[in-house]
Amino acid sequence: MLKLANREIYPIVSFYLLEGFQMREKVQAALGKVRATLRQDGGDVVLVDVSAEGVVTVRLTGACKGCPMSDATVKNGIERFLKSEVPGVTAVVAV
Repeated sequence: MLKLANREIYPIVSFYLLEGFQMREKVQAALGKVRATLRQDGGDVVLVDVSAEGVVTVRLTGACKGCPMSDATVKNGIERFLKSEVPGVTAVVAV
């Protein structure tokens, strides 16, 4: 359980934790829509993190891992789609 000394801060922290959780859920749902296309080529995408600044970190797997076109897939495909589907997404990076 999160313990805070200042009770005035608790509602603010709670709001951001909840908002972050909701954004992560929205990103996960949007990635589910992208996943079918990647799987057609033998690849997949895994959500690693969503930062408070809206930066989504993903890991490409399968045929997408190490593919010379993976940077284009992340920026022109996944990032563009997530920005259109999930308000607050600012960038997508692959690890």
